[in-house]
Amino acid sequence: MRVSYSDGYVIPLPPGHPFPMQKFSLLHQYLLDEGLLERQHVVKPRQADWSDLLQVHSTEYLSGLAAGTLSREAIRKMGFPWSPALVRRSRLAVQGTINAALMALEDGIAANLAGGTHHAFPDHGEGFCVLNDVAVAIRVLEQSKWIRRSLVIDLDVHQGNGTAAIFAEDEDTFTFSLHGAKNYPFEKPASSLDVALPDRTTDTAYLERLRRALPGALRQSRPDIVFYLAGIDVVDGDRFGRLSLTTSGLEQRDRFVLQTIRDSGIPLVLLLSGGYAETPLKTANLHATAHHAARAIYG
Repeated sequence: MRVSYSDGYVIPLPPGHPFPMQKFSLLHQYLLDEGLLERQHVVKPRQADWSDLLQVHSTEYLSGLAAGTLSREAIRKMGFPWSPALVRRSRLAVQGTINAALMALEDGIAANLAGGTHHAFPDHGEGFCVLNDVAVAIRVLEQSKWIRRSLVIDLDVHQGNGTAAIFAEDEDTFTFSLHGAKNYPFEKPASSLDVALPDRTTDTAYLERLRRALPGALRQSRPDIVFYLAGIDVVDGDRFGRLSLTTSGLEQRDRFVLQTIRDSGIPLVLLLSGGYAETPLKTANLHATAHHAARAIYG
């Protein structure tokens, strides 16, 4: 499986910052060490063009982001201190998802070892999400006539509020979010399909809801491509999650999603989204779960 990855995905953050930035490089190395990835299958993205970003994000927001003139409130909401490296990193990750989508259309499946930044809105970033990579990728593919319809499967513990808002009036993009009911974000714009779960939901209940919802979302959306946000913050003990999946439950989730999409014959883009385990290394290892499932199902 080909993947997008750049060393530029990792940037310095202030000491004690809660985001596990090292997870991207640790996941890349883990996949190489475990034989789940070969170096010749790593595609290094360039920075996404501003013209592509403008298909989703406002001129005012992108100008402030580029120049470093965002307000303190905007930076606080985004969750990262502004820096030129942050802007470069965010543009690299968006292009990584665009590249992964194009590779998936060719190969059936591809991944970005970042992405899934579903809290980014057209006019601001929030929740550690600066730019909405999935939305930009969908718009780029639509403009190029590579796709007409798409499905976003968002299994991060946090509802994909930015993605839901961006595609609220778009009948060709179906957004499906399975998330914690009482977790961030506290205002949740309606996705095409939202399934909200109570705190401490365990494997059996989680998988039951997923198995009921996903086939219907697939039938209703009739997509040309699927973006899978395989967040691992659903696992018990995650710092920002409130669900209680085991690692076995996470494995079953990823296998079910990937097998369902594989059986449908629809190209799939695999993205990281959120995860905040005890250490960046454990976070990266949990993110690798979906890649183990991809190897088992797609070969």
